[in-house]
Amino acid sequence: MSPPARTVLVTGASAGIGAAVARVYAAAGWDLVLTARRRAPLEALAAELTAAHDCTVTVLTADLADPDAPDRLVADLSARGLTVDGLVNNAGFSRTAGFLNTDPAQHAAMIRVMLTAPVALCRRLAPGMVERGFGRILNVSSLAGQMPATGGDTLYGPIKSFLTKATAGLHLELRGTGVHVTALCPGYTLTEFHDVNGTRDQVSAAYPAWMWQSADHVAQVGYRACEANRPKVAPGLMNNLLAALAKYLPDAVALRMVGGHAKRLKRI
Repeated sequence: MSPPARTVLVTGASAGIGAAVARVYAAAGWDLVLTARRRAPLEALAAELTAAHDCTVTVLTADLADPDAPDRLVADLSARGLTVDGLVNNAGFSRTAGFLNTDPAQHAAMIRVMLTAPVALCRRLAPGMVERGFGRILNVSSLAGQMPATGGDTLYGPIKSFLTKATAGLHLELRGTGVHVTALCPGYTLTEFHDVNGTRDQVSAAYPAWMWQSADHVAQVGYRACEANRPKVAPGLMNNLLAALAKYLPDAVALRMVGGHAKRLKRI
């Protein structure tokens, strides 16, 4: 008799990298719990994955901007008798109108969705993984977390920097337990992300096609890195070169370069 399938929880699974990661895990034989705010795309993805891979897919809607959402999500999993062997913290969004022009409630929501909720879910689900001697945690961060600060989307980079470093710390803490912890740090990726924050035309004009990667490629890279228990992975040679360059440039030079880029985007 074959062992029961592992189950992975994917947040922000309704589209983009989240949906792509769900497809990768389903193809690898995992069952899934998909969560996001919108039920319809989750149910469509669940039907697709069930038909293609004969896996069990559970749909749970949740708005991680709600401070109580992680606790409710974990309680719902427990009530359904679901054991979570993998966690993909992917949910996220940004606001690019500028710090002073953005509703403080939106900034608070960004922090909860991309920082507080991933930390809370890791803290609640990792102990069970350690106890069972098996687990996978993939935190979807961003190349922005390794680059100089930018104006406009002022909080996005710092939030992702926190997530990347917190993931590295957890990777070290859980080393040898059977629980793999990886930060996935993609650069520009073809998803709904820039449509939602209203920058699709600007970034498409500012960056050549060769700088963009598909969500499917990013998801495959993230999955393989987590299986190999790498603390961090940035898909694509150019993204790794940019991260290395940013690491060694003097702050004044790096900020001047990024500031010029931000002005170009605003003029487009």
